[in-house]
Amino acid sequence: MGKFLAGRLASILPTLFFVTLLIFGLQQLLPGDPAMVLAGEDQDPNVIAHLRQKMHLDQPLPLQYVHWISGVLHGDLGESLRIQKPVTELILEKLPVTAQLASMAILIALAIGVPAGVISAVKKGTAWDYAANVFALWGLSTPNFWLGILMILLFAVQLGWLPASGYISPFEDLKGNLAAMIMPAFVLGNAFAAVLMRHTRSAMLQVLSSDYVRTARAKGLSERVVILKHALRNALTPVITLGALGFGELLGGTVLTESVFSIPGFGKLIVDAVFNRDYAVVQGVVLITATTYIVLNLLADLAYFIVNPRMRG
Repeated sequence: MGKFLAGRLASILPTLFFVTLLIFGLQQLLPGDPAMVLAGEDQDPNVIAHLRQKMHLDQPLPLQYVHWISGVLHGDLGESLRIQKPVTELILEKLPVTAQLASMAILIALAIGVPAGVISAVKKGTAWDYAANVFALWGLSTPNFWLGILMILLFAVQLGWLPASGYISPFEDLKGNLAAMIMPAFVLGNAFAAVLMRHTRSAMLQVLSSDYVRTARAKGLSERVVILKHALRNALTPVITLGALGFGELLGGTVLTESVFSIPGFGKLIVDAVFNRDYAVVQGVVLITATTYIVLNLLADLAYFIVNPRMRG
């Protein structure tokens, strides 16, 4: 396992370096000059010059990159010039909100997608199979913002069961927090549940036709034991990787959902930063999201290595 981990880490470091170059390079393509935006309507040349010097915009691009990456390596992601707060502090405020939303979404997706995939594979060709495939098609084709609006109209406006929008910290009111987060979490988890269902069904169909499953049935084991103990355990191996990567996608893909439900997470933070040309915040959020995705990919590989004995040979 040590050699496997060393090899994965050796491939991650160049990837991270390329990611930082990509983030910094794409940042330069954003239209407008942040110094002129922050200078206000008067746009005093002295103020603009001061801001450009403060943000190192008066230096060549390679020097700007070196200055930025050296700060990143020391844990300094810069400062938001719009609200005068360190980017690291802003991220630490918003990350737990989006992390909770993504965690609830992945739990909902697993609770729906994996059982639906197993039932669809075991009941292949029956009404259960067709119903599960219709659900998967519906989940993949339904836009998140549209589903979110419909849920607000039904559960908040018509029935009055849940709040329409907003966020409450779980440390202040856990019940209120769950009530506010359950709809956006379901909106995000719905689409990913469809993906999990399709992958679980495909993996289960492949496992159910394998020799060791036929041997288990020939030994007289009950169908429940064959499916849950022998087939499902092996079929979930690729789902582990998919789940880890899906969590990373949910962390970075909550922009529309957070906007619909007015949740102050990563999505709202980066949207506000882009509109206000707050370069440091945009770079910090994208860098943290990309790094998280890479780390989750590593953890998925390690989990796959542990679960699959053939990779240890």
